[in-house]
Amino acid sequence: MDLGLKNKAYVVTGATRGLGLAAARELAADGAHVLISGRTRSAVDAAVTELDALGSAHGLVADNADPDTAERLIAEAKARFGRFDGILISVGGPQAGPVETTPESAWRDAFESVFLGALRLARTAAAALPAGGVIGFVLSSSVRQPIPGLGISNGLRPGLAMAAKALADELGPRGIRVLGLLPARIDTDRVRELDALAADPAAARAEASATIPLGRYGTPEEFGKVAAFLLSPAASYLTGLMVPVDGGALRSL
Repeated sequence: MDLGLKNKAYVVTGATRGLGLAAARELAADGAHVLISGRTRSAVDAAVTELDALGSAHGLVADNADPDTAERLIAEAKARFGRFDGILISVGGPQAGPVETTPESAWRDAFESVFLGALRLARTAAAALPAGGVIGFVLSSSVRQPIPGLGISNGLRPGLAMAAKALADELGPRGIRVLGLLPARIDTDRVRELDALAADPAAARAEASATIPLGRYGTPEEFGKVAAFLLSPAASYLTGLMVPVDGGALRSL
């Protein structure tokens, strides 16, 4: 299938590793121009070098929590590629811990990056996108069911998903799509770090895998392909939806 990505231009935040980088890889490999962001120059440069081997990529050091980030990223994409067709908003996972004992400072920091930073990026992108543009959020399966030990994610991700659905209603008349991806156990550094918090990480992984109908963790490539499709013109009639990428782990419709 031709996804129609050739020469389109996308911004992907938090894309120096994990799910953001996986999505950027698939976009670049299918012919899109990709501007990625990350919080350190070394990480951004390494990711751009990898992506340049696949297609056209550029990088910018930026933090989603910084109020100036949204304008900088979109202005850079337009200047570098001459157009701006969509954004995938990804950010590193917030601090792990239960609701009861996670400190207020961690909630405040996560709100700035996970929630407010993402919303700022989406609103700024909405003002700059043409008809046919798309805004994607990398969220979590915690949108639909809580994940033990991830109190902040359980608290913030559902609210951001509902804001995304409201934004889909607001932007639909302009031909701009808004959607979210709900990854669960994808085999990234972040998920391995969470498994490592258990007394027996191997047993924790085996136990989690047993709850997934496909019987295994997903790969970053599998997530990236779904993201690339949803951001592409091939998905032009999809908006306002939250797409689980979880091997069937979520039991809700």
